[in-house]
Amino acid sequence: MIEGEVSPVGEVGIVSYGAYVPHFRITPDEIGKVWGVDGKAMGKGLMITSKSVPSPDEDTVTIAVEAARNMMSRSAVDPKEIGALYVGSESHPYAVKPTGTIVAEAIEAAPNLTVADFEFACKAGTAAIQTCMGLVGSGMVRYAVAVGADTSQGAPGDALEYSASAGGAAFLIGKEKVIASIDTTYSYTTDTPDFWRREGQLYPRHGGRFTGEPAYFKHVLNGGKGLLEKTETKPTDFAYAVFHQPNGKFPTRVAKQLGFKEEQVRAGMLVSQIGNTYSGAVPLGLAAILDEANPGDRIFAVAYGSGAGSDAFDITVTDEMSRYPKDRAPTLRQLMANPKYLDYATYAKFKGKIVRGRD
Repeated sequence: MIEGEVSPVGEVGIVSYGAYVPHFRITPDEIGKVWGVDGKAMGKGLMITSKSVPSPDEDTVTIAVEAARNMMSRSAVDPKEIGALYVGSESHPYAVKPTGTIVAEAIEAAPNLTVADFEFACKAGTAAIQTCMGLVGSGMVRYAVAVGADTSQGAPGDALEYSASAGGAAFLIGKEKVIASIDTTYSYTTDTPDFWRREGQLYPRHGGRFTGEPAYFKHVLNGGKGLLEKTETKPTDFAYAVFHQPNGKFPTRVAKQLGFKEEQVRAGMLVSQIGNTYSGAVPLGLAAILDEANPGDRIFAVAYGSGAGSDAFDITVTDEMSRYPKDRAPTLRQLMANPKYLDYATYAKFKGKIVRGRD
C-alpha cells in the first residue's frame, strides 16, 4: 500500500474550465423493461433518475474537445502557450493512438508540447490535474490542460447499465489569473481489484458489493481524512464538497461519514440526472461548483478510481473569479437542460450494442 503525502503547490491553480454532457438520456425504468427488472426500484436504489447517452458520432475524443473548447472560450490565454495536455479516460477510442493529440490540435495548441493519455479507472482526470500542477509548479511549462472524460460501458442487463454514462470537463492549469487555487492534494492508493476490463473485452467486470467496501469507501474515506488531517481543517471550513459518484448512495454516505452536510454536496451532485460519467464525474462536479462559487469559497474534492485509489483536493476560489467570463461557455445546468429521452432500442443502437447485419 502507498499512502500519499500532501503536496503543497503554492499559487498553482485553475485558470479556466469547461464541460460537456451529451444531450440524450435514458431512464432506469426504460432499461429495466427490457430485462424484466423493476427499473424504477433500481433507479431509486441507485438514486439515479436518468443517465446521459452519447450519440453515435460522440466518443471520448469529441467530449474532450467540446469541454476543452468551452474552457478556452472563457480564457484569454493563447493556446500556443500550453505546454502540456493530458486526457484521462477509461474509454479512449483507440488502443494505440492518443486522444490527447486530437484535442491539442482542436484547440490550436502549438506542436511543441507534451501530450499523453491517462488511465486509472474513474480518477484518471484528477491524476492528470496533479501532473499538470507539477509541471506548472516546477516551471517546466507555463500552462497545462487536464481533461477527464468518458463514454463508460455497461454490459446489457448488468447493474452497470443503469448508471454508466458519458461526459467530461477540462481544466487549464497555470499560475496567472488563477480563479481557484489548488492549495493541497493528497492521494491514497492500494492494489484492490474491484473492477477491471482486459484488452479486447467490450465490457468491464466488477466485484459486486466488493466495489463498495473495501474499495470505494476505504479509499475515499482515507483520502478525505488524510487531506483533512494534513491541512488541519474540518468539514465546516469548506463551502462545497464533491466526491466520486458511481451512484447517488455512495457519495451521500461518504459525505456524512466525513462530516459534510447535504447543502455542501448539493451543487456538485450530478449523478441523479446524468449517471456515472467515470473519469468525468469529479471534474464535472467541480465544474458545476465553480459555476456558482464566489471568491473565498473553499472546495473539498475527492475522486476515486477502481483498482484502486483516491485523489483529494483542497481548492480555494480567488478574487479573480469575479472577473472571470463564465458566460462565454455554457454552465453545467445549461448543458443538462432540455434532454431528449431515448427508448431502449435507440439507446442500444447508439451504444453499438446492436449493429446492422452485412451481406
